[in-house]
Amino acid sequence: MDTLEAIKTRRSIRRFKDRDIENEKLEAVLEAAGMAPSWANMQCWRFVVVRDGMVREQISELSYVESFLAPKGYKVNPSKKGIAEAPVVIIACADPEQSGLLWDQHYYLTDLGIATQNLMLAAHALGLGSVFVGVFEEEKLRTLLGIPAGIRIVGIVPVGYPRDEKKEGPPRKAREEIVFYEKWKKS
Repeated sequence: MDTLEAIKTRRSIRRFKDRDIENEKLEAVLEAAGMAPSWANMQCWRFVVVRDGMVREQISELSYVESFLAPKGYKVNPSKKGIAEAPVVIIACADPEQSGLLWDQHYYLTDLGIATQNLMLAAHALGLGSVFVGVFEEEKLRTLLGIPAGIRIVGIVPVGYPRDEKKEGPPRKAREEIVFYEKWKKS
């Protein structure tokens, strides 16, 4: 699968088959994440790969937002069941000290976002599904996985073989709504 096809056809997958991921595929996905560009090539990302079913279940229990904390209209984590169901869960972490901080902009979030996108596109190209989950109890997850205090947990990425094929993606905004040439378009 070429890169543009992978970008156009990747979908968020929240339900997975009861099938393990081959080590070669998992290693290829992790290698793709590590090939991402980063601030001054510092490569601040760290990934915790979890295969243990009991630990995946505990991670799923930590991946939600109480309804009173959620923005109006927000559906409480639909990926929760998929986290426990996926044969592999990758915890995407970053070391802020190994990335840039310029004008109050923390670049570890950008660094990890690029690396995670590489990971998810590589998974798709290999016939695997994934979804980025960004709502979780960071401190409890840190304790569960022994992640040091200075490291930020940015996301949870369940990975596995998709239970159902998703052909159509959600509607996308028209290019003229999101792209401006030379200057910002006035409304």
